[in-house]
Amino acid sequence: MTRALIIGAGLAGPVAAMALRRAGIDATVHEAYERDAVGVGAFLTLSVNGVDALRAIGLDGLVAGLGHPTPRMALHNHRGRRLGEFGTSGTRTRGLGSSTVGRSDLYRALRDEALRRGVEIVHGARLVDAEPTGSGVRARFADGGVAEGDLLIGADGLRSRTRTIIDPAAPAPRYVPLLNAGGFARGLRLPGERGVMHMLFGRRCFFCWVVVGEDEVWWFANPPQPTELTREQLAAIGPEQARSQLRELLAGDAGPALAIIDRTERIEYGWPTYDLPSVPVWHRDRMVVIGDAAHTAAPSSGQGAAMAFEDAVQLARCLRDRPDVPAAFEAYERLRRRRVERVVAQGKRTSTTKVAGPVGRVMRDLALPIIARQVARNDGRSLAWLYDHHIDWDAPVKE
Repeated sequence: MTRALIIGAGLAGPVAAMALRRAGIDATVHEAYERDAVGVGAFLTLSVNGVDALRAIGLDGLVAGLGHPTPRMALHNHRGRRLGEFGTSGTRTRGLGSSTVGRSDLYRALRDEALRRGVEIVHGARLVDAEPTGSGVRARFADGGVAEGDLLIGADGLRSRTRTIIDPAAPAPRYVPLLNAGGFARGLRLPGERGVMHMLFGRRCFFCWVVVGEDEVWWFANPPQPTELTREQLAAIGPEQARSQLRELLAGDAGPALAIIDRTERIEYGWPTYDLPSVPVWHRDRMVVIGDAAHTAAPSSGQGAAMAFEDAVQLARCLRDRPDVPAAFEAYERLRRRRVERVVAQGKRTSTTKVAGPVGRVMRDLALPIIARQVARNDGRSLAWLYDHHIDWDAPVKE
């Protein structure tokens, strides 16, 4: 194995290419869009286990200065009552916690480092088909281009073309009845500790904010949307209509949500929420999927980027140590499936609490303080399965 084709140049693709290069395999990344993703998206959570995966291939220092530390999450109900507090580290990573990072900043850092390390990124190469060649795989692109390699890795996200090539019966993404909105408010001074992620379970809308500077607040909201809207319907929601809808949904709830929305110049609004509970087939012949192409978790999991990074590093280890491509893919799936499907399930449960009815709100307000006290008593051990996950790059991958 000397050459890999990677489909998708988002977050997972460049990391996979760098991990493969460390394992002695060259990789070319093929991206469907003509331009890069600088300036696209709002922000995301970069959890400690995701940083640990990057550390395995020497990338932790690259992201160390990005974003803002987010060591804790504080949960409130619509009356302002504090329901509980949770840390964002386990036991091995105590004191570090997660970070809130601009998606564009993270993308740019990873892309630039991949280029610096010699990874080739080809834009305008939209995958349409791929086929085994006996000793490798051949990819065909919409512009008529063809590329060949020893294997093909689909890091092409939720709507992965690679996934359907591997398995034409692959499940479609599952709609989660929430929209996403977010933005950056400036000129607003809020009390409290910087970096604490405040989550408000509003009566009609979930709202989250984090103070990142003296007068700067990053935030997101999840307006409920029971029926899935078309792209055209979502595109028809203009900026002022979005602002008005958010204000209406959050009116009457305790907390600074309305002030934060009013201080936000540009509101990103209306992208829907999906997940992929289980993809039965991850690989076939010399093709495999990673990241969201294999297991999309709802954003409420806070683990999308981290799971993709873990996938990329584990796949590279398996390709380095196993005797052939099929054996490497099998080892990769064995190492990853149970963990990622647990994360997806957790994200779905968290999303469900955001749209609770009157009875559900009462049950949630009773349950969350009990859960928070239990987590505090066990000193983070109940979250260790998530945050303490460690990849030992130097350890060989065995049967």
